[in-house]
Amino acid sequence: MKIEIPAAAILLAALTACSGPDGRGKTAYRTAQITRTDIVRTVEATGTVTPRNSPSGIPVGAQVNGKIIKLLADYNSTVTNGQVVALIDPLVYEANHKSALARLHVNRANVSVCEANIRSREAELALAEKTQKRKRALVDKKLAPQADLDTAEETLAKARAALDSARASLASAKASVEQSEADVSQAAANLKYCTIVSPVNGVVIDRKVEEGQTVVSSMNAVPVLTIAEDLSTVWVEATVPEADVGGIKTGQTVTFTADAYRRKFTGRVIQIRRAATTTSNVVTFPVIIEAENPGEMLFPGMTATLSIETARAEGVLAVPSGAFRFRPREGDPAAALAADAPRGSVLWLAGADGKIEPVAVEKGITDDSFIEVSSPVPLEGREVVVGYETSVSAKGSDKVNPFKPKFPERNKNKGTAPAPRAK
Repeated sequence: MKIEIPAAAILLAALTACSGPDGRGKTAYRTAQITRTDIVRTVEATGTVTPRNSPSGIPVGAQVNGKIIKLLADYNSTVTNGQVVALIDPLVYEANHKSALARLHVNRANVSVCEANIRSREAELALAEKTQKRKRALVDKKLAPQADLDTAEETLAKARAALDSARASLASAKASVEQSEADVSQAAANLKYCTIVSPVNGVVIDRKVEEGQTVVSSMNAVPVLTIAEDLSTVWVEATVPEADVGGIKTGQTVTFTADAYRRKFTGRVIQIRRAATTTSNVVTFPVIIEAENPGEMLFPGMTATLSIETARAEGVLAVPSGAFRFRPREGDPAAALAADAPRGSVLWLAGADGKIEPVAVEKGITDDSFIEVSSPVPLEGREVVVGYETSVSAKGSDKVNPFKPKFPERNKNKGTAPAPRAK
């Protein structure tokens, strides 16, 4: 059975096939204007506020056993280097110190006795030597028997041995004095440890004991207080994924926020540690940021949301990153130009006649939404193609497309990226 189609319907179908997506006879593109703006490349991370030099504060402990008889610092107390913060009952250690001093005095007296004994032995030795010489002279002249000489020589040998023994006793007595001096030093140190002092200027953030509690120190010092060193400046220990840590350098500017405050804080990267941590197959590295803490608003342990500035370009030409993903599709009149398009990074620019042409450009830094571009061809003010218009957007062309990329306003960056530096 043959079906006849009216000629008007055939003509209408032909016009529709020749027209573009906008139905007006040409291909419609979504475009964005190339303008100058500021691009800031940042790495986002989270971290924890910590005191300087010690992530959990500096523990101040008791190095001796005893009862805490006085606590002179409590939570949030401001302390200075050398300030007394606690006292341990010193009675036992005072007694040990006095006992060690007494032993020292006894041993020093023994040294004096040994020195006097040596002088006595030296006198006996001198007399024995003279006696031995006289006996030898008499025996040589046949005026005394040989037995007298033998006795004199035996007495001389004993005198020499006695002198050597006295000298050895003196050395032993001196060694005992040195031992006693060491015992006195140790006893004095233990007595001194009964007074616990702060090693730094800072604020007490934790207290482990109460007055009257007995502390028992074994291999390690028993914690009494924990002090955060000078909270006017704090550290933020951030965890940065391995994919982003390569762009971070010491000295880079960092801005961050804390949930407790509606404001930004500023710091700088001071250390990138190589102590990798793997969690659920994700490798992260600790990055240390030093920041001022005005009014000591930031407390140790607070969570910080950071933005680390890794690159900045101000007043540069920029295009949406999607512009580099556009390629003319099959059926587009511009598809014939794609084969002759220059190699490298290419943008497709829209002309006043609705046609598009490829232009090679050099890429600069990117913030993942916009990319810095440069080219010998004047680009500022030109329209760059970012995609094709859909039928829905073509019909509602008078409406604003919420998905169309928008350039950030100059000097107003989203997130926690820092504002441009003053020139």
